[in-house]
Amino acid sequence: MRIALEAAQAAEAAGETPVGAVVIDPVSGEVIAVGANQPIGAHDPTAHAEIVALRAAAKKLGNYRLTGLTLVVTLEPCAMCAGAISHARIGRLVYGAEDPKGGAVVNGPRFFDQPTCHHRPAVTGGILAEESAALLKGFFRARRR
Repeated sequence: MRIALEAAQAAEAAGETPVGAVVIDPVSGEVIAVGANQPIGAHDPTAHAEIVALRAAAKKLGNYRLTGLTLVVTLEPCAMCAGAISHARIGRLVYGAEDPKGGAVVNGPRFFDQPTCHHRPAVTGGILAEESAALLKGFFRARRR
């Protein structure tokens, strides 16, 4: 999660919403890919941190299926990202702060609980949640001034 938080801070420094993600091989501990939010800079509405990390991991491994890998993200994924996580067949999702407004894992549509979801990762939430939430709150507080 510390690596994901560093990516979130990099996103914030670039003027993006501070969300970071990292794909890890849980067996070796190897960091496969890191992603930071970049929809503004990339002119791409799908460039959420999770999508950026999943794309980089798939490219590095030469396979769109990331079976057995762990995705760590600072914020509960939205519906788009939950769908990508399912399609990538991520083995475990770990996230920091919950997102009552835009989240889709334990909030909103609860994507992985839907009968049409073809792959459900193991999910662990709340890891360094306060630190992740504080980063987001600080970012939006500064924007409202």
